[in-house]
Amino acid sequence: MHFTKTAFGHTKDNEPVSIYRLTNSNGAYLEVLDYGCCIRSICVPDRDGVLQDVCLAHPKLSDYETNSAYFGAAVGRYANRIREARFTLNGKTYQLLKNDGANHLHGGKTGFSFCIWNVAQEDNRLIFTRHFPDGFDGYPGNLDVKITYEWTEENRLNITYEAVSHQDTVLNVTNHTYFNLEGKDSASILEHELMLASSAVTECDSELIPTGNCIPVEGTPFDFRTMKPIGKDIDADDIQLSYGKGYDHNFILDGEGFRKIGVLQSPNSGIRMTCYTDQPGIQIYSANCLENCIGKYGEALGRRKAVCMETQHYPDSVNHPEFPSVELKAGEPFFTATSYAFDTI
Repeated sequence: MHFTKTAFGHTKDNEPVSIYRLTNSNGAYLEVLDYGCCIRSICVPDRDGVLQDVCLAHPKLSDYETNSAYFGAAVGRYANRIREARFTLNGKTYQLLKNDGANHLHGGKTGFSFCIWNVAQEDNRLIFTRHFPDGFDGYPGNLDVKITYEWTEENRLNITYEAVSHQDTVLNVTNHTYFNLEGKDSASILEHELMLASSAVTECDSELIPTGNCIPVEGTPFDFRTMKPIGKDIDADDIQLSYGKGYDHNFILDGEGFRKIGVLQSPNSGIRMTCYTDQPGIQIYSANCLENCIGKYGEALGRRKAVCMETQHYPDSVNHPEFPSVELKAGEPFFTATSYAFDTI
């Protein structure tokens, strides 16, 4: 595995930021920034053997400092939305930043996504670590986090998250990479085909926050239990789709433990991505609100140019005791894993 580190610029506070690249013996490579642990490139071969960069990214560092789309970023302490930006833990209510209307989104103003991480490289792994003090972004507990990106000879990206807190807290993590398996010249992902091992979604309100109800996918536009184009039902007359302007929903994943939960593939490029996770849910976001962005190759990035497959716990779980718990007890080790494996069809 070949490793390189190159300068990417300086933040507005004059902190240096670098790009780390892992290249396997086939020439396929992964690039990650130490700013926000942002995945900037995943270059894998298409059916003709030509390398295609299958994720969207910003061209310069200043764009990442205002990364409202969260391109490629690690997200925490709490991925997705929290209603009214508050939750109660052990009888105490914690007020968080309202950065999504009246609600809290993706950890707040800073979170995991807008800070520089410590980096170590070991063989085919990039290991990112950072300490988040008690009260950071409004969350309780000193939290030590370790995120590992492993890039294999088989073109598989393995992501693991580890953490420990000195007091009870909540934790929900994900990665926010925007995938387009046709590369930089694709117009949209509507012809991409998706399969998900999901029999239900969490119903959401107009602010995309769960109501507490779960909706079976059978007979709805959310049924991806067999492979179908993302664009097939995306504009169907469905109240849930109208709230998200397309897909921006938490799919409840079937099964438990680390398992295969989904496949995304492009009939045009022949690239297939198989997703594995131990998480209970996955947010499928079809980039419905992406606009007025320029990509790393100078290309225009617009609506439905990519799809995010964000493995995580359900949105607003902190306020829904009936959902799988996101509470992390003091001193208890946290671990979760997700993999994206690339090959061709």
